[in-house]
Amino acid sequence: MRLIPIAAALLLSSLAPVVAADKATRFWNLTSATVKDLRLALAGTKEFGANLCFQDKDSEVEHDERLNIAGLVSGTYDARIGFPDGTVCTVKNLSIAAGDIFSIEDKDLAGCAK
Repeated sequence: MRLIPIAAALLLSSLAPVVAADKATRFWNLTSATVKDLRLALAGTKEFGANLCFQDKDSEVEHDERLNIAGLVSGTYDARIGFPDGTVCTVKNLSIAAGDIFSIEDKDLAGCAK
Protein backbone atom coordinates (compact mmCIF):
# COMPACT_ATOMS: atom_id res chain seq x y z
CA MET A 1 0.00 0.00 0.00
CA ARG A 2 2.92 2.37 0.61
CA LEU A 3 3.97 2.02 -3.02
CA ILE A 4 0.75 3.48 -4.41
CA PRO A 5 1.41 7.09 -3.24
CA ILE A 6 5.01 6.88 -4.45
CA ALA A 7 3.94 5.52 -7.84
CA ALA A 8 1.29 8.24 -8.15
CA ALA A 9 3.84 10.96 -7.32
CA LEU A 10 6.27 9.60 -9.91
CA LEU A 11 3.53 9.47 -12.53
CA LEU A 12 2.45 13.06 -11.85
CA SER A 13 6.02 14.36 -11.90
CA SER A 14 6.59 12.71 -15.28
CA LEU A 15 3.56 14.57 -16.67
CA ALA A 16 4.87 18.02 -15.66
CA PRO A 17 6.89 18.58 -18.88
CA VAL A 18 3.83 17.72 -20.97
CA VAL A 19 1.72 20.31 -19.15
CA ALA A 20 4.46 22.96 -19.40
CA ALA A 21 4.72 22.48 -23.17
CA ASP A 22 1.03 23.33 -23.52
CA LYS A 23 1.55 26.80 -22.02
CA ALA A 24 2.05 29.73 -24.37
CA THR A 25 5.52 31.15 -24.70
CA ARG A 26 5.60 34.80 -23.61
CA PHE A 27 7.69 37.76 -24.74
CA TRP A 28 8.32 40.28 -21.96
CA ASN A 29 9.13 43.76 -23.29
CA LEU A 30 11.77 45.20 -20.98
CA THR A 31 12.91 47.84 -23.46
CA SER A 32 12.19 51.47 -22.67
CA ALA A 33 9.75 51.79 -25.59
CA THR A 34 6.65 50.22 -27.07
CA VAL A 35 7.36 47.44 -29.57
CA LYS A 36 5.33 47.67 -32.80
CA ASP A 37 7.09 44.87 -34.72
CA LEU A 38 8.64 41.66 -33.41
CA ARG A 39 9.82 38.99 -35.83
CA LEU A 40 11.85 35.85 -35.13
CA ALA A 41 14.15 33.76 -37.32
CA LEU A 42 16.18 30.71 -36.45
CA ALA A 43 19.59 31.98 -35.35
CA GLY A 44 21.92 32.63 -38.24
CA THR A 45 19.19 32.77 -40.88
CA LYS A 46 17.48 35.81 -42.36
CA GLU A 47 14.07 34.10 -42.65
CA PHE A 48 12.08 36.25 -40.24
CA GLY A 49 8.48 35.27 -39.72
CA ALA A 50 5.33 37.33 -39.35
CA ASN A 51 4.98 40.25 -36.95
CA LEU A 52 4.19 38.63 -33.60
CA CYS A 53 2.79 41.90 -32.23
CA PHE A 54 -0.37 41.21 -34.24
CA GLN A 55 -1.15 38.51 -31.64
CA ASP A 56 -1.73 41.32 -29.13
CA LYS A 57 -5.17 42.96 -28.86
CA ASP A 58 -3.77 46.40 -29.80
CA SER A 59 -0.97 45.07 -32.06
CA GLU A 60 1.79 46.51 -29.88
CA VAL A 61 3.64 45.53 -26.72
CA GLU A 62 4.17 48.34 -24.24
CA HIS A 63 7.09 48.53 -21.80
CA ASP A 64 6.75 45.81 -19.13
CA GLU A 65 3.90 44.12 -21.02
CA ARG A 66 3.96 40.41 -21.85
CA LEU A 67 2.79 38.97 -25.16
CA ASN A 68 1.54 35.39 -25.48
CA ILE A 69 3.01 33.70 -28.55
CA ALA A 70 1.25 30.55 -29.70
CA GLY A 71 3.04 27.69 -31.41
CA LEU A 72 6.64 28.76 -30.81
CA VAL A 73 9.06 25.84 -30.42
CA SER A 74 12.18 25.83 -28.27
CA GLY A 75 15.37 26.96 -29.95
CA THR A 76 17.85 29.74 -30.55
CA TYR A 77 16.46 32.69 -32.48
CA ASP A 78 17.47 36.06 -33.86
CA ALA A 79 14.88 38.81 -33.41
CA ARG A 80 14.08 41.89 -35.44
CA ILE A 81 12.33 44.43 -33.25
CA GLY A 82 10.70 47.68 -34.41
CA PHE A 83 9.62 50.77 -32.50
CA PRO A 84 7.06 53.54 -33.21
CA ASP A 85 9.74 56.08 -34.21
CA GLY A 86 10.82 53.80 -37.08
CA THR A 87 13.93 52.41 -35.39
CA VAL A 88 14.55 48.73 -36.13
CA CYS A 89 17.08 46.70 -34.12
CA THR A 90 18.26 43.13 -33.99
CA VAL A 91 18.89 40.77 -31.11
CA LYS A 92 21.10 37.78 -31.81
CA ASN A 93 20.98 34.30 -30.30
CA LEU A 94 17.92 34.50 -28.06
CA SER A 95 17.48 31.23 -26.24
CA ILE A 96 13.74 30.55 -26.13
CA ALA A 97 12.11 27.63 -24.33
CA ALA A 98 8.54 26.78 -25.31
CA GLY A 99 6.13 27.61 -22.50
CA ASP A 100 8.56 30.00 -20.78
CA ILE A 101 9.06 33.77 -20.77
CA PHE A 102 11.85 35.40 -22.77
CA SER A 103 12.65 39.08 -22.52
CA ILE A 104 14.44 41.75 -24.52
CA GLU A 105 16.05 44.75 -22.82
CA ASP A 106 17.63 47.91 -24.23
CA LYS A 107 21.10 46.44 -23.59
CA ASP A 108 20.27 43.49 -25.90
CA LEU A 109 19.54 45.70 -28.91
CA ALA A 110 22.16 45.88 -31.67
CA GLY A 111 22.42 47.14 -35.23
CA CYS A 112 19.72 49.75 -34.73
CA ALA A 113 18.78 51.91 -37.72
CA LYS A 114 15.89 54.07 -38.94
